[in-house]
Amino acid sequence: MPEDDTGSMDDGTLLRRGLIGSVVAAICCFTPLLVVVFAGVGLSALVGWLDYALFPLLFLSLGIVAHALWLRAGRPGRSPKIAVTVLVVILSALLFWLEFRYALRISVAVALAVAAWGAWLSQVAPARSGDTAA
Repeated sequence: MPEDDTGSMDDGTLLRRGLIGSVVAAICCFTPLLVVVFAGVGLSALVGWLDYALFPLLFLSLGIVAHALWLRAGRPGRSPKIAVTVLVVILSALLFWLEFRYALRISVAVALAVAAWGAWLSQVAPARSGDTAA
């Protein structure tokens, strides 16, 4: 069952959905897939605006992954929701301001930062659970 008694999703479902959203957004950002699809259905006029939706979606999906990793690690420390939300907005605004010049580098850096966050959480969570049991 993907939801608990409070109506929120469990960490596995949230992580899976965040990863799927990240992969789909990355594929659509860095390949001409949507350009071909939009041209095929006669919506070529919208192609110029795709990046304005896809990169924030990518950052949002990676933010969901970061939050799910925090939940999966047993919620060590303060909730990252506010920090992740602020970072998603700042990164999206930064890409708009830079006119997508460093989009690939920034996106890869964000993905690596989320991976490092997950690795750090996997190291911290067992240590904290051992401390509370003693």
